Amino acid sequence: MIERYTRPEMGKIWTPENRYQAWLRVELAVCEAWNRVGEISDADMETLRKEADFTVDRAFVDRANEIEETTRHDVIAFLTAIEEKVGPVSRFIHLGCTSSDIVDTAGSLLMVEAGELILKAFDRVLAVLKKMTLEHQGLLCMGRTHGIHAEPTSFSLKMAGFYAEFKRDRARFAAALDDMRVGKLSGAVGTYTVLSPEVEAIVCGLLGLKVDEVSTQVIQRDRHAAYFTALAVTAGTIERLCVELRHLQRTEVREVEEGFGKGQKGSSAMPHKKNPISAENMTGLSRLIRTNALAALENQALWHERDISHSSVERVIMPDSTILTDYVLHRLCRLLEGLRIMPENMARNMECSFGLYFSQRVLTALIETGIPRQEAYVMVQRNAMKSWETRQPFPELIKADPEINSRLSEETFAGLFDPQFYLRHEGDILKRVFEE
Repeated sequence: MIERYTRPEMGKIWTPENRYQAWLRVELAVCEAWNRVGEISDADMETLRKEADFTVDRAFVDRANEIEETTRHDVIAFLTAIEEKVGPVSRFIHLGCTSSDIVDTAGSLLMVEAGELILKAFDRVLAVLKKMTLEHQGLLCMGRTHGIHAEPTSFSLKMAGFYAEFKRDRARFAAALDDMRVGKLSGAVGTYTVLSPEVEAIVCGLLGLKVDEVSTQVIQRDRHAAYFTALAVTAGTIERLCVELRHLQRTEVREVEEGFGKGQKGSSAMPHKKNPISAENMTGLSRLIRTNALAALENQALWHERDISHSSVERVIMPDSTILTDYVLHRLCRLLEGLRIMPENMARNMECSFGLYFSQRVLTALIETGIPRQEAYVMVQRNAMKSWETRQPFPELIKADPEINSRLSEETFAGLFDPQFYLRHEGDILKRVFEE
């Protein structure tokens, strides 16, 4: 099923061909390092470059898989397939290495490559959210807490909040990605039995990686856990936005609506249905991304210098989490770009609670006259409850209340019930969000 969500650029990274190509890239970098320190002659190195620097194709993958049926060891199968293809000079390949030297270092290369694509997807989402935020400044809509009308906000501020959160998500993931740019070529338990720190440094330099400061047989999995946890937090943001859009699309609200293409169908039984299917789909996929982060966290506690319990997990979560995150971010962009905004329904919904959202303003005005807060609260609340029950406009009840009327002047009433009051600091907030 994961193929359904794979964009070509991301899917290519996790093909068997590209995986073996990354292994071969690391193996050849080790040979280059041995050549630089004098362990492989220039002549042999030239032959290696000529014979072993090849593009991995399907035939090579099939042969390696065939060999693995016997060896039950993927790296040995890979090396055997290289030996068959390259000939005697292949004796220099894997010199002094253990399997994890190659697999972990190549894994970092693949995760970095995938991470760079995810950063580009973040940038696309941020650009769309910024555009929506700036385009809808001043568009009043009802702010809700617990799902209940609270006080007015603006659609711009809603989108600004998501922009700021995605910006934090990007920063978290960029930091985790940078922490993942490491390689290790330190041998069986990290003590450089045959390899040397000098060789390791050369290899990592050739590959554009940093040296893992202390490795055992593996790169420690706190780095991987941070990477996948950053994706999981991002998935939480994606779901929060999708849940918001799903609620705003409910029939009783209908302040926004997903794009609905010509010929699209919403229900097999009910031709009238236009469902928030994209937001719902992304809500579900976000749960998968978060679940995979738990598996990454479980991978941290390996036995001693290394066991193999993490390997099977990572063969699933490395491609799945990066593919899904990349897909969901791009699908989110398409949803936002095609989103229908309905200002007329926002205005209508604001009137559904009879102006009760002015209650705090009235409370504050009464307190400013010197009335104790709890006494003022009771005065406002009794009118609010009456407004709910009788469906009479709250401002009219407030003005007609003798006790309140005796406390507040006509001049105060005149400015008390203006919805635009709630947006007086909209510009200040947006300036903070887009300070760059």
